[in-house]
Amino acid sequence: MKPRLAILLGSVVAALTALVAVSPRVVAADKVDPAADAKAFQNFFFQKFPKLKPEEFVNGPYSMNEDLKRQWQEKEEFPPYEFALDAGKEMFATPFKNGKTYADCFPNGGIGIRQNYPYFDVKEGKVITLELALNRCREANGEAPYSYVKDEMASLTAYMAFTSRGKPFDIKIPDDPRALEAFENGKRYFYTRRGQMNFSCASCHVQSPGERIRAEILAPALGIMNAMPIYRSEWSGMGTTSRRFVTCNSQTRAVPLEPQSDEYRDVEYFLSYVSNGLPISGPGARP
Repeated sequence: MKPRLAILLGSVVAALTALVAVSPRVVAADKVDPAADAKAFQNFFFQKFPKLKPEEFVNGPYSMNEDLKRQWQEKEEFPPYEFALDAGKEMFATPFKNGKTYADCFPNGGIGIRQNYPYFDVKEGKVITLELALNRCREANGEAPYSYVKDEMASLTAYMAFTSRGKPFDIKIPDDPRALEAFENGKRYFYTRRGQMNFSCASCHVQSPGERIRAEILAPALGIMNAMPIYRSEWSGMGTTSRRFVTCNSQTRAVPLEPQSDEYRDVEYFLSYVSNGLPISGPGARP
């Protein structure tokens, strides 16, 4: 084992032990209690990084490193996602062949609603993400669906996120056992180790935020969904939440799932709910 990886794995074990001591509910539970999970999840990060204001966690790695934060603030004067915003705004307003637009598919005409996604559809019994809702809107109006990982979908979600900037996440879990199951499934996926590196999502984003893996500074899991979609330098372009999940699986040498699979939608539901109250900051830009 390489020394750097050994050190990281050692820190993961130590931090996980501390996390269990602080709040066993975050790792395992006999009874599903999303509100208790969210409180414990947020408190863990607030105690781990006491100098950060809650709203700063949505800035990801920039909240963890002052030099990186200064570079980001300079970059925000001419943000690399600006082209996607312009394209998304134009696409959002362009009518489908039948004369309708995306505004006809969403509450409030689709403006300022990002903070309410994903949500649990009690009729369907499934989590509905913004990406999924956009493609369903297209198909309902006779249009072909877009790729879930980049390009048009990333631009559309970038524009919709931008119209919600500053609004706090307000994810609901209805009084439905299937919604609780979706939340719990998402939490389980987040904490389950997988792949050749035997990493879970939490290995990097709960136990090791602020630390480096190669040249990348790891972002905290708290607020990580608030910045989506994101422009990443390594992609040289925009990527959706789906793309981020697929990339994370690949980087840990696990088998990526299909975009918008139940597992990915459930983990997005979990991560969004535990970030309730933190503001939408998307679209974001990351190294």
